[in-house]
Amino acid sequence: MEKYIQDFLSYCEVERGHSDHTIVNYRHYLKRFSNWAKANQVSSPSQINLEVVKKYRLYLNRLKVVNKKTQAFHIIALRSFLKYLAQHDIKTLAAGKIELPDIPDRQITFLEEDELDELMAQPDTSKIIGLRDRAILELLFSTGLRVSELTNLNRDEINLEKKEFSVIGKGGKARVVFLSNRAIDALRNYIDRRIDSDKALFISHQTIRKRIRNDELGIRNKDRTDKKQKS
Repeated sequence: MEKYIQDFLSYCEVERGHSDHTIVNYRHYLKRFSNWAKANQVSSPSQINLEVVKKYRLYLNRLKVVNKKTQAFHIIALRSFLKYLAQHDIKTLAAGKIELPDIPDRQITFLEEDELDELMAQPDTSKIIGLRDRAILELLFSTGLRVSELTNLNRDEINLEKKEFSVIGKGGKARVVFLSNRAIDALRNYIDRRIDSDKALFISHQTIRKRIRNDELGIRNKDRTDKKQKS
C-alpha cells in the first residue's frame, strides 16, 4: 500500500502540478489510512471495498483529535488515491462509490475600518522591522496573496510604478495582482530603508545585521593580519 501511495504522491507533484501544501496534506491523510489499513489486515488496494471504507470512516469519527471537516479531507484524499489507482488499471474500489461528507461552510468575518486602522498601526515604523511588518500587512490586505506566495516574492518582481505584479500560485498558475496606494507607500518606505543587497522582498533583519557584523569583523581581522605581515 505504501508503494502505491508514494507513486500517487509523485503523480500529484509531477503530472498534476499540485502545490507542496496539497502534497503534504495528502501524504498525512493517506499515511493515516495506510496505518489503519495495516492494523486491520488490509494490505493491498484490491481489498479496499465499501465495508473497509465504512470502518475507516467510523475510526476517523471516533478520533477526538479529528473534527468533521478534517474527516472530510481524509475521505477526499482517499477518493483521489482510488481514482489514481483505477486510471492505472490497479484493481480497487471505484472512487465514485464513496459518498463525500458535507463540509461545513467557512464562516467569514470582516474587519471594521477602525479595526483595520488599529491593526495597521501596530508595527513600530520608526524601525526597519516595523516598516517591513507594515508593508507585509498592507500587501496582504491589498492583494489577497497567500502567505507562501508573499514570502517567495523578490524585490525585482514588484512594479511600484505600474501598481501591479504577477505571482505564481497553486498548480504553477500565474496571475496578476494589483497594489493599493497604501501598499505602494508602505513598500517604498520599507525598501528605501533597506541597506542590504538581498534579492528577497521580505527578510529577517536580525539575520542581516549579524551577517553585516560578521563581514565587518572579518574585514577588520583581515586588515590586522595584513598589517602584521607588512610589519
